Amino acid sequence: MISDAEAKIVALNAAPRAALAPLARLLLRTESIASSKIEGMQADARSLARAEARLETGGRAGPETLEVLANIDAMQLAIEQASTEHELSLEQVLAIHRALLERAPGYGGAGKLRAGQNWIGGNDYNPCGADYVPPPPEFLDDLLDDLIAFCAEETLPPLVQAAVAHAQFETVHPFDDGNGRTGRALVQVILRRRGLAPAYVPPISVVLARDRDGYIRGLTAFREEREAEWLTLFAVAAARAADLAGRYLTGVAALEECWRERLSEAGKPRTDSATWAVIDVLPAHPIITVPVAVAATGRSKPQVDLAIGRLSEAGVLEPLSDARRNRSWEATGLLDLLSAIESEPA
Repeated sequence: MISDAEAKIVALNAAPRAALAPLARLLLRTESIASSKIEGMQADARSLARAEARLETGGRAGPETLEVLANIDAMQLAIEQASTEHELSLEQVLAIHRALLERAPGYGGAGKLRAGQNWIGGNDYNPCGADYVPPPPEFLDDLLDDLIAFCAEETLPPLVQAAVAHAQFETVHPFDDGNGRTGRALVQVILRRRGLAPAYVPPISVVLARDRDGYIRGLTAFREEREAEWLTLFAVAAARAADLAGRYLTGVAALEECWRERLSEAGKPRTDSATWAVIDVLPAHPIITVPVAVAATGRSKPQVDLAIGRLSEAGVLEPLSDARRNRSWEATGLLDLLSAIESEPA
């Protein structure tokens, strides 16, 4: 089962696809949102994208939305930095946690190990009746040193290593908050570092979020030394995530082709036009603004203004307001596609 799941992840990453970076960011975004959903944060893809566009143009967003967006930042940090270093370090794990929680309202523990005892379930006052009580804080340094050393090994298959590291991280529970999201980012770090997912992360959290209770039961099985049950659950989730990602990317590619056809029918721009470049980056930015398009494409503001105008006329982009300043546009059909794929049965 492990080998079958790893083969599907390898196949996902081996498939030739245009615009690799935007598609990779799209999958990473999907993984991040689902990881937040496991913790009860219910920002959907459309409302989150619109909030992100508001922030990019000087607007505001609610605290829960800011936390979900921070999870995207933390996952990006995990993939781009921690996974490229020679060895994973505790400082990198703390940096991921800091990116995740630094915008959380009323929380001062971002990037800091817990100093007190915590527990899962039960009541807020004492661990009586708790579902799980993690190790006391004085054991954290040794336990995390052991976990970091394990993450540097290459004796186990990558998926087994990621599954065990994640379950052990949740068992140690080193932070007052954000353990689950940080631990799921660690999964992607290991898959990238081991070369199993060099381009596209399988959105494992999307699958785990569909059966949160089953996910918790799997972690409990690991703590009770029934590791095979946890590894089976994790492998099945990884295989389904790879299949989901493949359908995801195929659907987005078909939508991009539809956008290009619409643009050609409206009057085909030159091959080197910024209009094509904007289309290429849309998967990474379902709702886009002129400054974001300039940064993503490397084209000038006048070129991007003209490109967005053409794409809007062709029906590829839909303006979200009639305002003359701080405008944003939604890529037609993309968020609908993402919502449909994320909600389909595994």
